[in-house]
Amino acid sequence: MSHLVQTMAYAGATPWHGLGNRLQAFQPLDVWAEAAGMNWRIEETDVMFRTGAHELDAVKAFSEQKVLYRSDTLAPLSTVSQRYQVVQPSQVLEFYRDLTEVGGYQLETAGVLKGGRKLWALARTGQSTTLAGGDEVRGYLLLATACDGTLATTAQFTSVRVVCNNTLQIALGRNRGAVKVPHRSEFDPQAVKDELGVTISSWDGFMVRMHELAERKVSHTESERFFQRLFTYSWTRPGAEGSVKVNDRGVKAVLSLFEGNGRGATLQSAAGTAWGLVNSVTEYVDHQQRARNPGNRLNSAWFGAGAALKQKAWDAALELIG
Repeated sequence: MSHLVQTMAYAGATPWHGLGNRLQAFQPLDVWAEAAGMNWRIEETDVMFRTGAHELDAVKAFSEQKVLYRSDTLAPLSTVSQRYQVVQPSQVLEFYRDLTEVGGYQLETAGVLKGGRKLWALARTGQSTTLAGGDEVRGYLLLATACDGTLATTAQFTSVRVVCNNTLQIALGRNRGAVKVPHRSEFDPQAVKDELGVTISSWDGFMVRMHELAERKVSHTESERFFQRLFTYSWTRPGAEGSVKVNDRGVKAVLSLFEGNGRGATLQSAAGTAWGLVNSVTEYVDHQQRARNPGNRLNSAWFGAGAALKQKAWDAALELIG
C-alpha cells in the first residue's frame, strides 16, 4: 500500500487521518486483532548467505543475526541481532485486556505501520477535563513497538483535544509520561504498568498544567517569538560552518492557526493564551504539515519529527508559566 498505515481498526469517531476499519465499541480482543490486521506472528530465522553467484553454490548461516518475517505473508520485516527480543502483535493488544475488562479503559484504535515493522494500540483511559469555553481534553494510553530498530516498546500517556482531535503526549516528570523497554530486554506487561503507574497521578499533573496554560495570556510579540523559536533549526553545510535557518512557511501557518483559523482557536481557553500556542502547533503537525499521505503524517505525529516538535512546543509553553 502507498500508506504507511497498512491496516488499522477504530471504535467511535473516524480518526483524524481518516483511515481504518470501524468497529462497535467494547469488542473482544480477537475481533480487534482481525480488524486491525494484527492476527499474525513475527517469526525469525537465521541470516543465510550464498558463497557464490550460482544457485548450486553453498548456503551458509550467519549466526550473529536473524531475519524477522511475517507468519502470514512471509514478507521480511528486518534483520536484527540474536539478542533482539520480539514483541508480538498479540502482545500489544493483550496489554490492554485487564485495563479494558476491569480498569474502565476502552480501545479506540490499533493497527500496523510500515508493513508490520511498527505496531500500536490506543485506549481511552476514562479521564478527561474541560477547560474554559467547553474545551474538552481526554486521556489515553498508547502502546507501540517496532521490529526494525526504530522504536523501543513504549507505553505512553497521550491526550486528545476533542474539538480538533489534536494529539499531545503527556510529558511530566522524569519519565515524561512514558515507559520504554529496549528490545534487548524481555517485554513484561505488568512491570510496565507498575512502572508507568496506570493511575490518575500523571493525568492530574497534566491537567493542572493545561489549566495554567489556558489562563496565561500572551501578547502578539510573545506568540511570534514562541513560533520563531520552534521553527528555527541549526544546520551545517559540508565544508562550511554551522548556521541557522527559519522555516518561515511553518511560522506563518501556526501563527494563522493561533490567530483564529485553527479549530478551537477562538475558545476562551485558547484565544490569546499559552494553551492556544501549544494547540496551534499540534494542529499544524496533526493536520497541516506536509506529508506524502495520512500514514506518514500519523507516523510523524506520534513517533517522529512531528512528535518531537509538539514536545518542544509543550516544553516552551511551560516556560511561560514558570
